[in-house]
Amino acid sequence: MKTFLTGGSGYIGKATIGALVRHGHTVEALARTDRSADTVRALGATPVRGGLGDLDVLNRAAARAEAVIHLAQATTGAEDLAAATALQDGIGSGPYLHTGGTWVYGDTDGVADETAPWNPPSIVAWRRPVEEAVLARAQQGGRPVVIRPGLLYGGENRLIDMFYGTPGKAAGAVPCIGDGTNHWPLVHIDDIAELYVAALRAEPGAVYVGVGGTNPTAKECSLAVAHAAGLDGKTVTLTLDEARAQMGPVADAFALDQQFTPARAQAELGWVPAHTDPLSVLAGR
Repeated sequence: MKTFLTGGSGYIGKATIGALVRHGHTVEALARTDRSADTVRALGATPVRGGLGDLDVLNRAAARAEAVIHLAQATTGAEDLAAATALQDGIGSGPYLHTGGTWVYGDTDGVADETAPWNPPSIVAWRRPVEEAVLARAQQGGRPVVIRPGLLYGGENRLIDMFYGTPGKAAGAVPCIGDGTNHWPLVHIDDIAELYVAALRAEPGAVYVGVGGTNPTAKECSLAVAHAAGLDGKTVTLTLDEARAQMGPVADAFALDQQFTPARAQAELGWVPAHTDPLSVLAGR
């Protein structure tokens, strides 16, 4: 299947291009810079020059494709909705996969699934009207699907490294918000890439949480990151206010207590996460 991808040179994008190519799909990927173009080309995709705000480029590329996967991270809801609209207009009745995230659910009461109520922290509150507009296309002949990944790990380990590993190395101890008994719904980068490939055959209007099914505590994750950093398990406790000052608004997302099951994607798509020991990966074992 000929697939057009936004965000192809990013963390999820590189893994997803690799998975698509392995499964025999041909890929065009949006590339804003020469460096991005070189990156997606090396992965086996054909670069399409432009940025997320180049709506005509998005529309034309989507119209050439048989499926679209929108992975690029917008800075505002308006930007994301404009891009999604251009892409969905272009792909028409072909599969359109849109990226959200589990943070929109807020704290969960034990293990939850896609039907959990929304209670997003401010950093992702803008997602709801975008996703509602995307999914509404199912009533107009479109094939929208929303993927809501959990907290990603593996490979470049982008967010965890940025806010935990790197500052932990600099300070000599990895941060942990509060007592760290809240849970993180982790998913390996290679598993989420496989979910995007599997979701190309999903029913219109489907929503899937992309999680590995293991939900370790934040404290366990901080200890594992500290081990990988050679800090002998050293962590430092931050209050939520201290974490906000150090990390910004993403601190409220890291402080969420979330547990999710991948049962829906397993049942409907046959997607089974291959990586089930995130703490060993985070610890560099």
